[in-house]
Amino acid sequence: MADTSPNSTEAATASYKSPQPLLLPRLQAARVTAAHLLSLTLLGVSAIFFALHFFHLNADFPNHSPWVDWSKYTDEGWYGDAAIRHYVSGHWYWKGDFNPAVALPVWPLIELVTFKFTGVSPVAARALTLCVFGLTLITFCLLIQRHTRPRSNDSGQPLAAAITVFFLCTSPLLYVFERMAILEPLLIALTSLALLTASILHPIHRRTISIHSVLPTFFFMLLLPAMVLTKTTAICLFPSIFYMVWARAGYRLRPALRLAVPPVLGGIALWGAYFFLFVRPHYLEDYRYLFSANAYTGIELEPVAKVILNTLADGAWMGTPLYVAFFIVLTLALFWRPRLLSNPLFPSLLLWIAGYFAFLAYHNNLQPRYYLVVAVPIAAVVALGIDSFRQTHGRTTTIITSTIAVVVVLAIVVPDAVQQIDYVLHPTYEFEAAAQQIKSIVLAEKEHSRLILSISGSDLTLMTGLPSIDDDFGTLDLDQRVKQYRPGWYVAWNDVEDDKADALTPLYTLQRVAAFPAYDDPDRNLLILYRLDPVTTASSSRHKARRHIPKPLRTKLGQQPSNDQLQH
Repeated sequence: MADTSPNSTEAATASYKSPQPLLLPRLQAARVTAAHLLSLTLLGVSAIFFALHFFHLNADFPNHSPWVDWSKYTDEGWYGDAAIRHYVSGHWYWKGDFNPAVALPVWPLIELVTFKFTGVSPVAARALTLCVFGLTLITFCLLIQRHTRPRSNDSGQPLAAAITVFFLCTSPLLYVFERMAILEPLLIALTSLALLTASILHPIHRRTISIHSVLPTFFFMLLLPAMVLTKTTAICLFPSIFYMVWARAGYRLRPALRLAVPPVLGGIALWGAYFFLFVRPHYLEDYRYLFSANAYTGIELEPVAKVILNTLADGAWMGTPLYVAFFIVLTLALFWRPRLLSNPLFPSLLLWIAGYFAFLAYHNNLQPRYYLVVAVPIAAVVALGIDSFRQTHGRTTTIITSTIAVVVVLAIVVPDAVQQIDYVLHPTYEFEAAAQQIKSIVLAEKEHSRLILSISGSDLTLMTGLPSIDDDFGTLDLDQRVKQYRPGWYVAWNDVEDDKADALTPLYTLQRVAAFPAYDDPDRNLLILYRLDPVTTASSSRHKARRHIPKPLRTKLGQQPSNDQLQH
């Protein structure tokens, strides 16, 4: 935003009254040119790092990373399951199993369109996610450029957009999780698009309806339900979006309502149509189950102060230098550079961050992937703060502040870039290799069912095309699902849990076939494949007899061995 304060006007007037009036425009032009070159350099380096994201798309989640996240075993398959199953089996919905697409249909629908052209594979799904990340980068560039303007008496071209993209493309947290086919990248992209659209809304007048007013309103109407149907936690981001609408209306309530009410009512109608015409008549149980399945966590299960402290402390997952810089920028904005708060994008980003932090604390399931949603706006806030700090009055002061800004940017980016390059140079394929070996073993058993039972089954289906059901989540109890679907194989991590054994052993004998090391989590670092051999009542009895009677005792009455014989 242009600085039109009296002080800035006086400073500009004074500068033009200097003894060298012809030299100043040249200096300003030189500064603008230097700023343009620096911006292009930052964007060029960012493009290189963004391209690195596309290397080794088949590789596993990096071992020995700072982020222990359960999603690396499950989420890529779970939340694209409808698309994967539809392509593999022709049916997106498997009754009684875990069907999250009922409540979250947007991402699997986009994946399904992609799979029609590419086939089902992790490479296709992850490349699609990176395209979504690219959309986020472009949107943030446009959004920040729209809300930053060159200052006549400052250092020329704003660099906030270029710095933001630089932070995002070199972030190892984003490198790891933006390469995963999970829900968070799409949620971030849709939220940034909603902010951009909110900033260009026009009121619709009956007498003068134009494409410039109708298109943004229509697009905004589509984005609101799309966000919720991508990930329901999008509701926590709505205050950020509606603040931008309020700012667009000049911070006046009635004009803001005229801008917001039509798309909001349209968005509610679209969501209502989806829920009442599609979900409620056919899939209400699955819809409710998605929320009840997450009831094992919550802020009420621990002291509130501890939950809030842990939520804030774990923000360091996005990079300690960046996270510390965020709090410094926030403090400076409140007490030293209040001009930042006059930029409507800055408070909107703060509301985005605060809204999602509130969800993190309320949900109290502090998985690193959730912090991806706040890492992006935090990077933008820090970039806006650095650029504002760089743009100061006076040539000498500008040189000093610009030098400090460069040091801060490098302090944030260099360790992140080094870590990211290390991941690029040292990919691992343990989980991928295990999946392919499981596929070979399963396909070799021509007479055996190919259906796999596993908590990581959906991921295995994405990697191999083998059908699967979940051993942990589903609207039917596991023993009922096992009886209904009759899987031929069970894939467990490290061991067979008691509840899984209780569901399987009445129908199957578990034959351990192979084990594959995968990942570095001590609780899930060995993938074990069991063949499920159906048992009859008679064979089950014989199996129990062999299992409970030691071999030395299997003799006729009167022929039991002596103690000495047993010891040998």
